[in-house]
Amino acid sequence: MQPNSVTAALTAAEADNRGFILFITIVATLGGFLFGYDSGVINGTVDGLQQAFNSQSAGTGFNVASMLLGCAVGAFFAGRLADISGRRTLLQVAAVFFVISAWGSGVADSSVEFVFYRILGGLAVGAASVMAPAYISEVAPARYRGMLTTVQQIAIIFGLFMAFISNYLLAKFAGASTAVLWLDFSAWRWMFWMELIPAVLFLLMLLFIPESPRFLVLKGKTVLAKTVLTRLYGDTAATRKLTEIQQSLEGNHQPQLRDLVDKQSGKLRRIVWVGIGLATFQQLVGINVVFYYGAVLWQAVGFSESDALLINVISGALSIAACVITLLVIDKIGRKPLLKWGSVGMAITLAMMVLAFANADQDANGRLLLGDWGMVALISANAYVFFFNMSWGPVMWVMLGEMFPNQIRGSGLAVSGLAQWSSNFLITMTFPLLLSGIGLAGAYGLYTLGAFCSIFFVAKMVHETKGTELEDMQG
Repeated sequence: MQPNSVTAALTAAEADNRGFILFITIVATLGGFLFGYDSGVINGTVDGLQQAFNSQSAGTGFNVASMLLGCAVGAFFAGRLADISGRRTLLQVAAVFFVISAWGSGVADSSVEFVFYRILGGLAVGAASVMAPAYISEVAPARYRGMLTTVQQIAIIFGLFMAFISNYLLAKFAGASTAVLWLDFSAWRWMFWMELIPAVLFLLMLLFIPESPRFLVLKGKTVLAKTVLTRLYGDTAATRKLTEIQQSLEGNHQPQLRDLVDKQSGKLRRIVWVGIGLATFQQLVGINVVFYYGAVLWQAVGFSESDALLINVISGALSIAACVITLLVIDKIGRKPLLKWGSVGMAITLAMMVLAFANADQDANGRLLLGDWGMVALISANAYVFFFNMSWGPVMWVMLGEMFPNQIRGSGLAVSGLAQWSSNFLITMTFPLLLSGIGLAGAYGLYTLGAFCSIFFVAKMVHETKGTELEDMQG
């Protein structure tokens, strides 16, 4: 068979299996949807938590941020546990935790009980955040791997968007998030219980997707790996891919955290620092302040609770649009340009928000009166969300899922995931304190600095991974 004929055969075989690849991608990204929903649902419940548990700024900050402690632990251990028990198994455990957390967060009668269930949900979010993109990267062909992994971010934003819509409708129907809705339970409790629907669906759908073929090869299950690869790529391509995976793992031992250290220098490998930097800068730009405290932020500048929740819905729609753009171009223009120009856009729009907040007056209750600067703040905030979600939002997860060599992928994701969620916790926990201390302008000034520094980080440290097979990642 001539080379052109081989290429045509491989293309036809992959085309026949593309539907299956898309199906398992969608199932895996339900974890991303729950990641987004679980992160966004807290946005509309802050007033209810303050009233139910009688908490002030620091207490509210911990109630909101408590999930992130679980996220940090879940992300750190997910990579290592996935190297032991499998990618799909970890996602199934995460699905069970999502179900328990959604129910428990709504029935909690105290801050301690609430924090317990939120940390449990955090374990699920942390595991899903690193395992879903890693799983997709390990089953998707290189030429459209970025596009399929970007679906994960669309799922995250769609989860946020649906949480915002659910919060808005439930609060509107009840009259307020703290008002009684159905069965004598407050609306904010029902906001958590709505998550049970996608959580149960995720658990059931995971029964229909295969284990990662790279994990199966790592465990010596080559026959089963060949079966999965054949379903993914066709028989001819499966044989070639199985050989490539086996060659990439030759001489490697069971993955360990110490593999992240360069044997010659005794220091962390450069690729690990890049992963930590990507994960950390994604949070230092302050994006989750908008996700978790959007309603609080807009009420602080004079909008009603209903209007603030509606603004969240608009921001969610813009986020989805931005992710769709990235999905269409990421495998054409690459990862690094998107990160670089996203950083530039975020730095400019955050600076405009700082300018608007700095020029605001205060009423007797301490709320900001933006006046003519209100529209500047609103447009800048939504432009900032747009820039984030066409760059750092999806691209960071794409790169973490694909840039590590096979031997250290689980461990590299563990350390990067820990850095990402620890930074997330720091930003989320400190925002209420910054709001009452140095104000919105001061807080957003810090996030502007983070966006500005990320430009130089991308330029100096990040290398393009577009079109590179996972077996060829050198780290």
